[in-house]
Amino acid sequence: MSRIGALSRPDKWFLGGLDGVAWAPPFPCWLHRPGFWDPVHLLQVEAGPCFSVALVDPAGAEIPLRAAPGGRRWRPGALVAGWRTEDGGAAVETRQVLPGGILESAWDLPPERVGGFLVAFTAQPAPSTSEARTSAGGVRWTRRLVDRAGQELSVAMEMRGSASPAWRRIVSSEGGTHPEWDLSPFAEGETNHNSAVAPADQGWIWMAVAFPVPARDAKPLSLQLRLRPRLPSVTHARATTTWESFYSGFPAFACGDPWMDRIFDYRIYGLGLNRIEGRWGNVRHPCIAEGIEYFHVPISYSAPCHMMEMRWRAGGREAWGSLLNFLAHQKEDGSFHGRLYPNHLERTDFYHANWGDALLAVDATHPDPDTLARCYEGLARYARWLDRSRDPEGSGMFTVVNHFETGQEYMSRYMAVDPEADVRGWEPRLNLKGIDVTVYAHQLFHALARLAGRVGRPGDAAAWRALARRCRTAIMERMWCPEARLFTDVDGRTLRRTGVKAAVGFYPMLTGRVEAARLEAMMDHLEDPRTFGTPFPLPSSSVDDPRFSAEGIWRGKRRNCPWNGRVWPMTTSHLIEGLLRCFRQGNRRAGRLAATLLPRFARMMFTAGDPRRPNTFEHYNPTTGRACHFRGIDDYQHSWVLDLLARGVAGLHLDAKGLEVKPLPHDLPRVRLGPVRVRGRRVAVRIDEERVSLTVDGERTLGTRGEALRVAWTELPAPQRDRGR
Repeated sequence: MSRIGALSRPDKWFLGGLDGVAWAPPFPCWLHRPGFWDPVHLLQVEAGPCFSVALVDPAGAEIPLRAAPGGRRWRPGALVAGWRTEDGGAAVETRQVLPGGILESAWDLPPERVGGFLVAFTAQPAPSTSEARTSAGGVRWTRRLVDRAGQELSVAMEMRGSASPAWRRIVSSEGGTHPEWDLSPFAEGETNHNSAVAPADQGWIWMAVAFPVPARDAKPLSLQLRLRPRLPSVTHARATTTWESFYSGFPAFACGDPWMDRIFDYRIYGLGLNRIEGRWGNVRHPCIAEGIEYFHVPISYSAPCHMMEMRWRAGGREAWGSLLNFLAHQKEDGSFHGRLYPNHLERTDFYHANWGDALLAVDATHPDPDTLARCYEGLARYARWLDRSRDPEGSGMFTVVNHFETGQEYMSRYMAVDPEADVRGWEPRLNLKGIDVTVYAHQLFHALARLAGRVGRPGDAAAWRALARRCRTAIMERMWCPEARLFTDVDGRTLRRTGVKAAVGFYPMLTGRVEAARLEAMMDHLEDPRTFGTPFPLPSSSVDDPRFSAEGIWRGKRRNCPWNGRVWPMTTSHLIEGLLRCFRQGNRRAGRLAATLLPRFARMMFTAGDPRRPNTFEHYNPTTGRACHFRGIDDYQHSWVLDLLARGVAGLHLDAKGLEVKPLPHDLPRVRLGPVRVRGRRVAVRIDEERVSLTVDGERTLGTRGEALRVAWTELPAPQRDRGR
């Protein structure tokens, strides 16, 4: 609770139930009203209005509530608001989204209001509402919701409370809606209090449930809206994960830098907000959604990022689940859906992703032989599809067919091979051998070669190694551009390098195979303000690109998702990851650069640089660090900040052989990380000036800063069972 409470602030409102339901309106209109009138999301589907709350006297007249001094206070899992009546009475409202699709508004009310009522009321659009009737605890109805793909989802809804209702009303009405009691049909008294209404073609269905104000010292009165999607395979058993238990599964981190310390725990909140329990029809395993609103579903582009982050939680269920969900719906040809919806698999698109690195990372942390075998088989099918469909000529380079499937639209890299690449949408017209997707393919082939023997397929290893070798040769011999001093894409028609400098040109660092001279040239770019050395790392396109825009202007328009210069945490994560790997291979300059870039990266994700106001938006200005507030999409999870802090600053690395502590060469005198629960063990790292210690299950090993401290699994006693799984 202390870690959760430390994130408390007055300027935030997002709430989630850690199971797939999130109340996170980017631009709320009704925060100043009690309750939840702004819409909620059940995965990708929006439902609204929700409900408002009014305090009324025995005659039914509203007792106005005004925001108390100090206003609202948010922390992960709760939004607390103070209210005052005109005569000075004080009330406290606590809003939460509880597991099981429950929006709760809980009230501590002034005792002098005994005899009055606290009323929850809502208005639902009549054309999409049916079965509206009173129930034992309140009122219930069914809403038909439609997502951006045009697919319908029926949701059973019930408005109720923690006490027996005093009265319930349902009214069919024309006109508009507003979350104020005096503007509702109920403000005129007892007329039209039907127990049920027939469906209508237009207008609104208003519903209200009133509860007596409890006497002094009684428990808080809770008003709730419960939403239950009607899915063929959904399980309605209530999830048991709480914010406290979610946080307790992660290690604590402290390094003395207020921005890095705060973003670590804030990152855990963002993962929790976007957590999906895994009982949502097609979404069968616990996982993480990419973000809020229509991003609130598993998306293949970001799933490997979630695997990197969630492996730091005890048990690794969400880490494995982020891949297992896509394997459960793998297409016949071996490819993956780009998105997974609970009730359909229409218009899911496709994204390339770095599955190989993510698989090795999760396996190193939470090995599970049965799950690994399943993942190997599915990713082997995917790798064969990738080789067959995106490199049929056997070049070792892999084709991008439109600018959306890389997750990185509006860039010069596509225009170099097709001047209409940015106006053709998802049309498969490009023939671009992408440096990013080619690196992803190499990492996947490499991972499959390493794992083949462990899953009983040793005969596969030679074929995977051959594919990886062909891919690596193509990257190093055909995709390095001497003029750009960077790796670039290749035109699939001419097999000539495009020469366009983009952030993905640094991705070959992930292979660990970049020769020293080229690596030096790449690192020169990171220190050159004329190309990629901007104050906040890393611009998605080089500063000297003719289409570069720090503000994300493309063809005279500020785009929602521009990659012609904005900083995207996804690419910055790949860059720092690559530098970290080069450092562990002995390149000191790579380590120094990573140690410089990581705190700048973390500091960027704070509004106005205020360490009390962390954020995680889609993209940022590389010069000022300002986020895309105009988008409103905060807490967007397609990077791996938490993971980089644990391995870069604290220096904790795990693999199949053991543990190693080798932090980046930063100047932070004291760092703490732990307990990390992996492989049934409890691990902690301490750095004190020049002294380093690694503690595993209470056994401490000491070392010196600047030298790798390594402990093999075989040197440790047998582990106890990991109860976090």
